[in-house]
Amino acid sequence: MRSMVQTRKSEMIGAWLSVLASLIWLCGAAVIARVLGRLLMGDDVSAIAAGAALFLLWALRTATEAAAQRCLSQAAEAKITELRQEIVTREAASASASTLAGEGALAALVAEKLETLRPALLRYRPARLRVLVLPAVILCLTAWHSWAVAIVLLVAGPLIPVFMALVGWAAKEASARQMQEIGQLSDLLVDRLAALSDLQLLGAGKSTVETFARASDTLRQRTMAVLQIAFLSSTVLELFSALGVALVAIWVGFTLLGELNWGGWGVPLTPVAGVYLLLMAPEFFQPLRDLAAAWHDRAAVDAVMDELAAWRDEDRAKRLGHGATEPALSHTPSIAIQNLHHRGITYPNIRIEPGESLALEGVSGAGKTTLLRLIAGLEQPDRGTILIDGVALTEENANQWRASIGWMPQAPHFFNGSLRYNVGLGAPVSDDTLVAAGLETIIQDLPRGDLTRLGERGAGLSGGEGRRVTLARALHGAPRVLIADEPTADLDAETARRISDSLLQFTKDGGTLLVASHDTALINRLQKRVSIQRDTDAA
Repeated sequence: MRSMVQTRKSEMIGAWLSVLASLIWLCGAAVIARVLGRLLMGDDVSAIAAGAALFLLWALRTATEAAAQRCLSQAAEAKITELRQEIVTREAASASASTLAGEGALAALVAEKLETLRPALLRYRPARLRVLVLPAVILCLTAWHSWAVAIVLLVAGPLIPVFMALVGWAAKEASARQMQEIGQLSDLLVDRLAALSDLQLLGAGKSTVETFARASDTLRQRTMAVLQIAFLSSTVLELFSALGVALVAIWVGFTLLGELNWGGWGVPLTPVAGVYLLLMAPEFFQPLRDLAAAWHDRAAVDAVMDELAAWRDEDRAKRLGHGATEPALSHTPSIAIQNLHHRGITYPNIRIEPGESLALEGVSGAGKTTLLRLIAGLEQPDRGTILIDGVALTEENANQWRASIGWMPQAPHFFNGSLRYNVGLGAPVSDDTLVAAGLETIIQDLPRGDLTRLGERGAGLSGGEGRRVTLARALHGAPRVLIADEPTADLDAETARRISDSLLQFTKDGGTLLVASHDTALINRLQKRVSIQRDTDAA
């Protein structure tokens, strides 16, 4: 909250400093008008005094603009960083992927789309404040010298925001379509990169290139639609501002020539006043020009904020804990499940003593994996309690609990690093961990041993070898409880037996083992078994 208040304060200070910089220019215009007007009248002018005054005003305006940009840049950076942290924090705490945006679209939102906020924060809000202040000030100054010029500006000025608003509606829709296409193209890229080997084997390279070409062309069309609206609005703005400045110039010129004798409150127009009015006319439209230029930034921001709002409103399961690193439990705890209900499934009450092994069996989709995730604190149950040593699993103790367990998912996931890195994820890995997972013979067959780079698809490893890497990752850090989801699925009998032997050895060493499996051979080797059935009639 404090950082948000500080950001808004910096933003407001920057916006008002930009207004002050523009007001300083009005003083500079008065100096220039006085010098040129007196020269036209044949009077002497002190070049040194005029030059010194202009230099001081220029230096003051430059310093003010620099301070404004610094405040606005700090506010923009703080705002974008805050939103990025919000997205990363929520995604890290979410137990399920977003249904609104894929990984590529979410990455585009964080890396690219949020950057569209920067031009709006730097330009739109200061420009909006200048529009509220400067035209009114300039209108008063020009009305002091000529009511005719004030009327011209008063008529031409409001037409610009009206047409700008009309064009802005179309700009927002075009920007929303463009942002959506950017997200879809990012999703497409992530999806195809993940399946690159399969696409090559299936000979789908040509069709994939054609798909990217169509997506890129759609993005090009939507980008050009945004630019077309931008050029249209700029043309409308320049038309009205040019007409306003031209009418002022015509009135000033003919009045100074003596052809017109109205519009000046009955007082003859002096060259100084005439030059000042000529300088004020374009300055009256300049804030409107700035706002029009930033209007499209605002349209893009609206599209991004709508996407962000939809992401915030999405109802997603949240995992327990805050992701902080905490010391693991010093002993193997008991685990109890009481009156647990989640996603329409009522789970049986279960108690697991330290060092026991338990198998969860049931048909696919019965909720075995979900129960493992609930026990690990990766999801929050709708009702019921999970007890660790008699203490309910909550936000406060979930981090310490997860530091005490090893997690072996059904689908192995690899990182673009060595085998040893994939086991320890950057932390030192003991040889005992590799031996416990049965990786010592696999390492001997790899070109560079445990330093062989696996890549994100585990290149060079079979399915069973990949499971062993996942098992070693789960065993890394000497967990007290090991949770394995279908550890022997899709493996041949011999490989499945070896994986089962490694799992059972963990229980012999005093650890607790929880397994969800369809493998009858593995289930029969465990001490307990619980059948999970989906209760579709449960409330």
